[in-house]
Amino acid sequence: MNISKPVWIVGVLLTVLIGACAPVATPAPPATQPAPATAAPPSPEPPTALPSPTLVPVNLAGPGTGSEMAWTDGSVLEFVPAGAFTMGSGLPDAPQRTVSLDDYWIYKTEVTNSMYAFCVSVGACAPPAEEIGTPLYDNPVYANYPIVGVTWDMAANYCAWVGGGLPTEAQWEKAARGPQGSQYPWGSTEASCDVGNFAGCVGAITDVTRYAESASPYGVLDMAGNVFEWVRDYYAEDYYNSAPAENPAGPESGEFHVVRGSGYETDIEQAASAVRRPAGSGYHSRDLGFRCVVQEPPAYAPMCQTSSYVPSAVVSSGECQVPDVNVGASYCEANRPFTTVDLAPGATYEVITDGYQCVEAVIDGQRRLSCNGPDGTTGEVTVCNPACSSLPDVTGATQVCDPGYGLDANTGSCLYTPASTEFGVAGCPAGFTMIDRGGVTSCAPGLAGDGLCPDGMYFDSQYGACASPAAGAALPFGLNAPEQASGAYQGCLEGFSYSPEFQCCQPTQGGAYPGCPLGTRFSAETQTCVPDQLRLSGPGCVTVSVNMLQCTAPFQINICGKIKTESGCIKNQVYSCQWVEDQGCEYVP
Repeated sequence: MNISKPVWIVGVLLTVLIGACAPVATPAPPATQPAPATAAPPSPEPPTALPSPTLVPVNLAGPGTGSEMAWTDGSVLEFVPAGAFTMGSGLPDAPQRTVSLDDYWIYKTEVTNSMYAFCVSVGACAPPAEEIGTPLYDNPVYANYPIVGVTWDMAANYCAWVGGGLPTEAQWEKAARGPQGSQYPWGSTEASCDVGNFAGCVGAITDVTRYAESASPYGVLDMAGNVFEWVRDYYAEDYYNSAPAENPAGPESGEFHVVRGSGYETDIEQAASAVRRPAGSGYHSRDLGFRCVVQEPPAYAPMCQTSSYVPSAVVSSGECQVPDVNVGASYCEANRPFTTVDLAPGATYEVITDGYQCVEAVIDGQRRLSCNGPDGTTGEVTVCNPACSSLPDVTGATQVCDPGYGLDANTGSCLYTPASTEFGVAGCPAGFTMIDRGGVTSCAPGLAGDGLCPDGMYFDSQYGACASPAAGAALPFGLNAPEQASGAYQGCLEGFSYSPEFQCCQPTQGGAYPGCPLGTRFSAETQTCVPDQLRLSGPGCVTVSVNMLQCTAPFQINICGKIKTESGCIKNQVYSCQWVEDQGCEYVP
């Protein structure tokens, strides 16, 4: 396709065109994503001859701290503004110093199983190694878990495929610690099982959005705990002594690459975000993943097809009494571990963790759950006051598409549907905002149901609509204008080709498209993406941990000393943990 400078979009837009604009039929995709359309829709109407008034240039505020952008592989990018920050731990291989970086976008989470499976499905990535004790990467149940079993080369290849690269050590550390160089992503509070997935807290990798309240100052998740992460730099113990103060990129060569962060088996004392570790480029592990940086996001053309989804919703609001709940003793029966949970009368509950199940009984007038799960693991049960909290029912819920897309009722997919006529009294198409460009009215895409702009665009506070970091307000998204589209868009991901007819990216082989948006999973029952964390919630709820003893082998994990808060200690009573004033959480047999 022709790649040239972006041009201003014509300011006279658009009514909604319900007709479809999608690729031809393709074979069924992997199980992690819904099936594509089974028939090619009719071609869009020929573009209407549009007038060419003089448009007033748009002044954009540009992205800033807190700006987010959905990206073409199903990820979400967080913006990190240019500036200085405090880098280093003070240890011999990481003396503290001030480093300045240009601005960049970094993945909000580690690359997930579903994102990596998408790359494999289009032939751009090699499958990961199967690691003992971790779920298969193409199992849709674990779509939002971090990909593991990848070498440095595999991680670097993926990041190049999405138009970026692995973060440098400096980029990774700034995103994790913020400009002030906090010890942890969440601040200076000591690490504990309440804020992340460390040794003994869960015992396995977890969903990348699980610890959303422990985000870094730039909104980035899991930068301590869960899995370690590859970064771009070669490792040199004395590199900090000679590294430039602006945009350090690491040594030019070396025997090892750097691994940052920490994993679910890491001692809490080693979870600080400034810790550096070396690893050979061919190394892979059950607790090692990665995330990407997109320094200058390309203006990729939209995908011809995406997944519909059910937006997350607030379940309830207002003040509410939290029900009494007590995690009791653990025991083994027929080599199966159990933990008891006592509930207040009238409380409702939901088992959160996959692989766990609870059976209710009334014993001596007390409601009691007996919960079973895998040996040596920790699960969660949410208990709520039903007067002000409930479990949303997504059955029959409205499926939505991002602006610029129309729902295919037969498949539940969203098809790119650029409008082809001038807008009338009804105003802009659904999901678009009317913009005054010096007396000339135009339409620009607005926020979608998930609170984000269409892929590759961020919400500009001054413009009042979505804009592209690469093309500004000139990106002809949602407009049936072939010449403008071919001039503004910068191609497609490898494995896709640009269709001038449909003005979007089609797979060159197979039928793979990006899966569900981050934080959602595909529901075969509803043929749409539903919130993965759609749980009992509200002001009248409390979530408790239930811990399974190892019934088939001696249980040797002493988690108590690693817990730093009283609430975390109480949640782990089944490990014989007891909070002792002035001493902390202790093991009391």
